[in-house]
Amino acid sequence: MRFSQDFAPPGQGGDRQPGRRPGGARGPLGALASVLALALALTGCGAGSGTDARTGTGAAAPEQAVDRVEPLATTPEPRLPATVKSADGTRVTIGSADRIVPLTGGLSEIVFTLGLGGRVVARDITATFEQAAELPVVTRAHDVSAESVLSLKPTVVLAETTTGPAEAVEQIRDAGIPLVVVAPAKELSDVDRRIDAVAAALGVPDSGTELKTRTRSRIEAVQESVPAPAKGRGKPRVAFLYLRGSASVYLLGGRDSGASSLLEAAGAVDAGKASGLKKDFTAITSEALAKAAPDAILVMRKGLESVGGVDGLVKIPGIAETPAGMDRRIVSIDDGVLLNYGPRTDRVLSDLIAQLHPEDGADG
Repeated sequence: MRFSQDFAPPGQGGDRQPGRRPGGARGPLGALASVLALALALTGCGAGSGTDARTGTGAAAPEQAVDRVEPLATTPEPRLPATVKSADGTRVTIGSADRIVPLTGGLSEIVFTLGLGGRVVARDITATFEQAAELPVVTRAHDVSAESVLSLKPTVVLAETTTGPAEAVEQIRDAGIPLVVVAPAKELSDVDRRIDAVAAALGVPDSGTELKTRTRSRIEAVQESVPAPAKGRGKPRVAFLYLRGSASVYLLGGRDSGASSLLEAAGAVDAGKASGLKKDFTAITSEALAKAAPDAILVMRKGLESVGGVDGLVKIPGIAETPAGMDRRIVSIDDGVLLNYGPRTDRVLSDLIAQLHPEDGADG
């Protein structure tokens, strides 16, 4: 998940503006990515406390574990050189994975979980997990500093189609550094693809296969814990809201917000998608919220903090009138992992299920 400094309607949302790609255009995840990274830079990225899905008091949410990734048991040895097709259409040959620079938090998560964290020499502001905390940051509110990257003498750089500015990406490539672009994640089905892309670029395809198997089995196990709706009660309708109070950014997720796949896997209905919102994100209005009629609201933890917690959230026009607002049924997930669709997605899904279905308990 990555986000940067312009407070425009999100491109993973809002207006589906053409995305920001390594060539400088804006892409599907681009503008929402833009909004979050500055907010992360301004507010910090620590894990907040959970919020009770019914009361918003924080009393019943799952206890927050230390923000860490879990590397594979065996540290792989890259088999290089390897030539891979980058998501921007170029073919890239990687000769060494001794000094890796992943330019998004999601890519960093995959690299570290593959067991190659000891080779990573820098991080993006959205790499919030503990093992990456001491690495130098080479982005400012999501924009990459080519000079900072090059000063670390990387042997391979991993980027996404939302990485920019274009000039910085081209400067890194012009310096002769292999730069592989990976398509961003939008749904659960993207998990395998992204692990494969990173593992192939770093010359550890077998470890990629192992990580895919582990991740898939864990996600499937969590999905089996989703309780069936109680008699006479359908699946909960959940609206995904993107909030940054300091910038007065209040957005309602639609069909392509990135959250639909998670919500459906957790036994819920994406209220924005179900209400017919075709845009990724749209500005929150009383009318849009009334049509979505959510039973619960999903937010990122820092977003919730930025509006003053649950008390501040229900003051946003239209929220208090929804079933979710009236019941103060708010679900919050850590910003740095919610939409990564990577090796920790099983934890995200487990947290989401626990907060959405607390009344069902462990026995479903």
